[in-house]
Amino acid sequence: MDLLSSINDLNKMVLEGKAMEAFEKYYAENCSMQENNQEPTVGKMANRKREEEFFSKITEFRGAKVLNVVAGDDVTMVEWNFDYTHADWGDRNYNQVAVQTWKNGQIVNEKYYYGS
Repeated sequence: MDLLSSINDLNKMVLEGKAMEAFEKYYAENCSMQENNQEPTVGKMANRKREEEFFSKITEFRGAKVLNVVAGDDVTMVEWNFDYTHADWGDRNYNQVAVQTWKNGQIVNEKYYYGS
């Protein structure tokens, strides 16, 4: 499967409410995920826990949209719009760019860029 097909499938799964299933399918065991310039979270187990904690605190989900997708050599980028209420952060409606680095069909590094 080429990267564009993989990232489109991953995005489709997220939009269908299957974000954790997409995580299991597409993220490598040694994956690293990073929010803006914060310290990255390293390892699939640590990132799984981080993702589960995030989703458990969504108290109202109003929507998500993929705005743009780009695929290159071992890298993909997705521009998203998210609209939800989070137990700790309150109402959130923002655009985010996620940049994924791939190896052997799985994401080994993902960094999220967004304003606060």
